[in-house]
Amino acid sequence: MTTAVAAGDVRGVGGDVPAVRRLTVLYDARCALCSSVRDWLARQRQLVPLDLVPAASEEARRRLPRLDHSASLEEITVVGDGGQVYRGAAAWVVCLWALDAYRPLAHRLGTPSGMRLARNAVLAAAKYRRAQLGRQPGPGCDSGCPVPD
Repeated sequence: MTTAVAAGDVRGVGGDVPAVRRLTVLYDARCALCSSVRDWLARQRQLVPLDLVPAASEEARRRLPRLDHSASLEEITVVGDGGQVYRGAAAWVVCLWALDAYRPLAHRLGTPSGMRLARNAVLAAAKYRRAQLGRQPGPGCDSGCPVPD
């Protein structure tokens, strides 16, 4: 599998950039915040289909047998149908890229300065959401939901 450090920084065998026709989004189903994001993604118009699969589940292991499934529980992981692996802020950006209304934003966030902004936005959103909802972390979020680096 190819690992992406930043959105758009993926090269396949021979240096070609593989087309992405489908993305598998692995999320922590034990985490209320993660499940809310999954529900939001599912409601959006998708230009690239998103398969929303609980991380480390039997389905995830069946689809992606070579992936480090314990790492996918630590932070959002997105896998393209060409083997691209996105983690953390890059995973959030590629999810936005797959959505009709958010693709232009994803292009802006895909730059080095945009990735810093994406990371900070994800951190702020997680804190804001927890404060606004007055929720305690879900069962999979003992010390608060892990947010991407």
